[in-house]
Amino acid sequence: MLGQDTYHNPYHNIYSLLQSVRNITRKSHKIMDKTDIRTLKILEEIDNDHTPSQRDLAKKLNMSLGLVNSFVKRLANKGYFKINNIPKNRVKYILTPKGAAEKTRLTYQYIQYSFKFYRNAREKLHKLFKYLMAQGVRRVVFYGTGDFAEIAFISMRESSIQMIAVVDDNNIGEKFLGSVVKDPDFLNSISFDRILITSMISKDNVLEKLVKQGIPRSKLVMLE
Repeated sequence: MLGQDTYHNPYHNIYSLLQSVRNITRKSHKIMDKTDIRTLKILEEIDNDHTPSQRDLAKKLNMSLGLVNSFVKRLANKGYFKINNIPKNRVKYILTPKGAAEKTRLTYQYIQYSFKFYRNAREKLHKLFKYLMAQGVRRVVFYGTGDFAEIAFISMRESSIQMIAVVDDNNIGEKFLGSVVKDPDFLNSISFDRILITSMISKDNVLEKLVKQGIPRSKLVMLE
């Protein structure tokens, strides 16, 4: 296994609050999927900003406009928020008690999910960096920003490996982990031992893109 670079390894009333606690207890065993995470993010954005455009939501949540439109319609039909028209062709979203209860249930579930994800990722990354050090790897590029990249950075600091750059398709020019995020084309101008795919979205597409870019598959590392 270690001889490969791919590893397998608030509420508007008290009644709503009590109902949400019962729902949390009843459903906390459920594994959180992408639909749950996207639902939570949309409910959070609507709760924080009652008049976001769907284009704003798509940009903030890194989702397509069509997917955001589909989610908004479905969540509104479920009664999680009301949609009111306001001047200048905009709409106002008002979170309902049912929507607030669902947001809290998903938040609780997300905390559990995040803790398990962090613990599992740390364990796998510890083994990965130990293996890479044994292979003489010292200079690594992260491809992708986000939670997993941050966990990888923390784990990497326990080794002698250095992160020399971060590249990403979307956050180019932003600061991340003390570095300015570069366009993936930047990889052609630097020397590195490995690229660690830290993107949590379309990892296989990233892998395929890098191979087409001429980077040897032996230099690409991805956790699964």
